[in-house]
Amino acid sequence: MHRHRLPGSFFAIALIAAFGSAIAATPPLPAFTAHYRVLQSGSPIGRATLTLAPNKNGTWSFTTQSEGTAGLASLLAAGTREVSTFKWVGDAPQGIRYDYTMKSALKQKHRSVRFDWSSHSVEVNDNGTFHFATEPGAVERHTVPLALAAGLAAGKTTFALPVAVRDRIETQRFSTQGKQSVRVPAGTFDATRVSRSNGEGFEAWFAPARLPAPVKIDERGKRGFSLELESWSAR
Repeated sequence: MHRHRLPGSFFAIALIAAFGSAIAATPPLPAFTAHYRVLQSGSPIGRATLTLAPNKNGTWSFTTQSEGTAGLASLLAAGTREVSTFKWVGDAPQGIRYDYTMKSALKQKHRSVRFDWSSHSVEVNDNGTFHFATEPGAVERHTVPLALAAGLAAGKTTFALPVAVRDRIETQRFSTQGKQSVRVPAGTFDATRVSRSNGEGFEAWFAPARLPAPVKIDERGKRGFSLELESWSAR
């Protein structure tokens, strides 16, 4: 019996037809590096660098490196490093792993989150180990500003983000609050203000038409802080 062999190009065409849009899709945010001053109660206490970069395997990494430059944080030589690895699913990030390390002259601390999408589970190590079910599109707290920036770039005005906290998935809700003129060391921006409508106070300002990084972030609460943009560049 004569068997017809399909040319290799047939499979290439089939793959492009099936997955071409996913492969060719432009990520909702471009890679960037942004530098910020860190304030607490209105006083500068340090600097932070936020970096968004693609990895070779199709995932992305979002890194925040901060160091104390004034006050007690400077005396203790305190510094933190946070690294989130995720993939873009449509116009939103979906978590893969997260690592937080804090080092100072007095102590060190580590926290991690692992998303296992094959078993739809999350493992959090934070003064104990916690396991719980995940939800589609779940991220951890460090990636939230990226999710907001990407959503704004896509025209969204409200957000319901499934966020892995210490022992569960928490739905964090955010909405836009109009535009404000915001002055930071990098300049003055006509920025969209986004605030959280449940949980602890969080506000951030974005100018998606001008840059992918947040212009300013205010995190309120027990250890509240602010980030104000000093400079940024495309990678």
